[in-house]
Amino acid sequence: MSAAHDDHHHGPAKGISRWLFTTNHKDIGSLYLWFSFAMFLLGGTFAMVIRAELFQPGLQLVDPNFFNQMTTMHGLIMVFGAVMPAFVGLANWMIPMMIGAPDMALPRMNNWSFWILPFAFAMLSSTLLMESGAPNFGWTFYAPLSTTYAPSSVTFFIFAVHIMGASSIMGAINIIATVLNMRAPGMTLMKMPLFVWTWLITAYLLIAVMPVLAGAVTMMLFDIHFGTSFFNAAGGGDPVLFQHVFWFFGHPEVYIMILPAFGVVSAIIPTFARKRLFGYDSMVYATASIAFLSFIVWAHHMFTVGMPIAGELFFMYATMLIAVPTGVKVFNWVATMFRGSMTFETPMLFAIAFVVLFTMGGFTGLMLAITPADFQYHDTYFVVAHFHYVLVPGAVFSIMAAAYYWLPKWTGYMYDERLGKLHFWLSFIGVNVLFFPQHFLGLAGMPRRIPDYALQFADFNWISSIGGFLFGASQLILLFVVIKCIKGGKKATAQVWEGAQGLEWTVASPAPYHTFATPPDPKLIHDQ
Repeated sequence: MSAAHDDHHHGPAKGISRWLFTTNHKDIGSLYLWFSFAMFLLGGTFAMVIRAELFQPGLQLVDPNFFNQMTTMHGLIMVFGAVMPAFVGLANWMIPMMIGAPDMALPRMNNWSFWILPFAFAMLSSTLLMESGAPNFGWTFYAPLSTTYAPSSVTFFIFAVHIMGASSIMGAINIIATVLNMRAPGMTLMKMPLFVWTWLITAYLLIAVMPVLAGAVTMMLFDIHFGTSFFNAAGGGDPVLFQHVFWFFGHPEVYIMILPAFGVVSAIIPTFARKRLFGYDSMVYATASIAFLSFIVWAHHMFTVGMPIAGELFFMYATMLIAVPTGVKVFNWVATMFRGSMTFETPMLFAIAFVVLFTMGGFTGLMLAITPADFQYHDTYFVVAHFHYVLVPGAVFSIMAAAYYWLPKWTGYMYDERLGKLHFWLSFIGVNVLFFPQHFLGLAGMPRRIPDYALQFADFNWISSIGGFLFGASQLILLFVVIKCIKGGKKATAQVWEGAQGLEWTVASPAPYHTFATPPDPKLIHDQ
């Protein structure tokens, strides 16, 4: 038997089978990250259609039904296809290395939970090509609009949501099993990097709420195909029940999209401030408090449905309470930077922008929590501005910060700092020009999810669209930077690690070899 033949059986898998059958946490992390980036570009394309239509008043590019399909698909793909898989990818790559585990606890399930995603999103995206058109009822898919009046493609959407949920639940189980069972000796829970903590808490949120979403879409399926009336008033059902079930999932979901971001920023700021994270314990408790409170605030999305005043008061106070642990985190990040020896590499720029702009999104959230005020703001562009300030400079910027921060660790090469900074500044300017004017539009009364608008809203929409095109185009720089970094360039030096290393590793036992105390040899990585 030739050596080559022998290698074929026992050596590492090459080509496509390496990626199809891999159980390696780094490979699966990379798959998640590339998939989420593809979905980010697709969801961004839908957003560009929306902003192009709203560039000036009047209907010019698309008919209203297609416009609604765009808003729906943009929301669903960004939430379930871009942000969530990106954080799962970061978790797969980094958690085993941060806790000193050789891999994830359940590597085969890890492969499975990734590979069902492309099929779910292919199915969801294919609805755009169907005769009835894609779902057109918004990413919140309120019944009975999504059951009684929906296009026939809604069934494909329901199946896709089930598959995404299954993937999320499997990923969460894997993270919990890994963190609780596979930490290195000496790595106690209160010594774990905050990224691990935020993900551990996020995983519990996922397991708690994904079945609720599954329940909501299953009830939809039964209303559409099996003659039930969960959400149909004509048959004794209640449309408001849908909102309660959806938001009981949907509110913890928005924290699922931001808690891992807190973990990323808590790793980056200490590195570039060259100081330990201020108030580690309080950060852990604050994260847990936010997670707990996220379950008892869901009806603040529903102030206008006619709740009893006692219900409105409860949800108002509970929502405002979330500002306390969130404020603790912001003050801790600022205290970490205070009198630190700060440098402003690309990851740090994204992290600082995160702190400032996420805080602004938090303040507008506090405004929306005030029930009587929310009656005015509800379903206007003010809400759109609020949640995009939390999700774009919040979740998305933190994912970009993480990518720049860990690229040298992942590839063995340095990314192009000049291009990274260019990407940051264009994104930073673009995102503010895009979303800041929307606050004014909302306060002036412009409703969201409408393809046309009155003349007095023209100027701010024009500015907003310009910002959107700038932000969208500048993401191609990120694509270029990542590919350029993978291909080679300046070798990553120990400096890239030492900043974080002394802070990430507080264990007495030696760090496991996976953390690359010295940079990996790119040639060795390639040969694997």
